[in-house]
Amino acid sequence: MSSKVNRGRTLARSQALQILFQAEALDKPVDAVLAGDYLLSKGPLDDYAIELARGAYEHIDEIDSALVACSKNWDLNRMPASDRNLLRIAVFELRCANPSDRLDAAVVINEAVEIAKAYGTDESAKFVNGVLGRIARQTQLPADAAFDAALTPRVEDSADEADSDDPIVLDTTDMDD
Repeated sequence: MSSKVNRGRTLARSQALQILFQAEALDKPVDAVLAGDYLLSKGPLDDYAIELARGAYEHIDEIDSALVACSKNWDLNRMPASDRNLLRIAVFELRCANPSDRLDAAVVINEAVEIAKAYGTDESAKFVNGVLGRIARQTQLPADAAFDAALTPRVEDSADEADSDDPIVLDTTDMDD
């Protein structure tokens, strides 16, 4: 792969991160952000960025379940938003993208680590590398039982309880570091 293609993909990943970040911050679907006045640090918007942002958003529940399972002692809401959304993009590329379009795991992880250095905290690169390494070693996306159970109402729950607006709290006290 030429360095020009690599730079293009790096820029696209950065743009996809910005789109997902804005969608989350505005509490809007990715397509609504794309249809509006989105802000990018470098433009114009790359087609691959759109594919990544839409793909990660489309698979967000599956990806978030895997992130919960692989990010020990880190609730999704405790992660910096840039890390969380960067991980979503990388997991999409690793596991959810069309198999014929998937890149080597080392390439995806390296790109994510470099972007984490640019957008994240001092610990972001190490954190992103660790989580993606765990996911890359799995034969399929890991599912977190607590996350899945929290999303699935129990049969004995009443209709009123199932429709409640109360937040779901995940117990992470038994997770390893």
